[in-house]
Amino acid sequence: MKLRTLILCDDAWHPAETVQRGLGAVADAHFEFEYVTHGEKWSVALMDEFPLVMVAKGNHLCAADQRPWLTPETQPAFSKFVQRGGGLFLVHGGACYKDLRMMRGVTGGAFMRHPDQCPVTVVPKANHALTAGVNAFTVKDEHYFMALDAADAKVFLHSHSEHGVQPAGWTRHEGAGRVCVLTPGHNLEVWLHPDFQKLLHNGLDWVAKLN
Repeated sequence: MKLRTLILCDDAWHPAETVQRGLGAVADAHFEFEYVTHGEKWSVALMDEFPLVMVAKGNHLCAADQRPWLTPETQPAFSKFVQRGGGLFLVHGGACYKDLRMMRGVTGGAFMRHPDQCPVTVVPKANHALTAGVNAFTVKDEHYFMALDAADAKVFLHSHSEHGVQPAGWTRHEGAGRVCVLTPGHNLEVWLHPDFQKLLHNGLDWVAKLN
């Protein structure tokens, strides 16, 4: 039986199509993806129906409506979801919640800024479950500069560009659940790259406690 996985995507900078095409190419029989592309269709009750949640959007209702979908009042739902044993996977835009304290807390850090798109080399940590089968690769992307807040965050990936080196992937635990963060992923080229596909596969397996 496949694990139902809620995918929250679509904002002014990160179209749903990129995420949907990227995940559509992930060869994994363990997961059934269900997409919500408008924040008004998200609710705490809906999220609680799923064992796994991926957030791949910033805090816009959708690409056409930049009002926030997540508020100071609703953000605690994500920490509670993980503490009860849920798996939370935050990809690229999903790390853009620096001003929401509790969402930033469960993420373990937040996006702060990025230079103009440039060649970014993604370098995996050797001998780590999240990087099994992953080689270093270079793509044109937004090089996210991150504030890594959580002392318990275990970094398994770094991103390198002419602008410096940044943590690009980490994991942490909260209560009975797991959190995984990947910061690359602005362009479809990134999502479809074989090594990023493997990172998505490994991350899903890890938050689902399959490895």
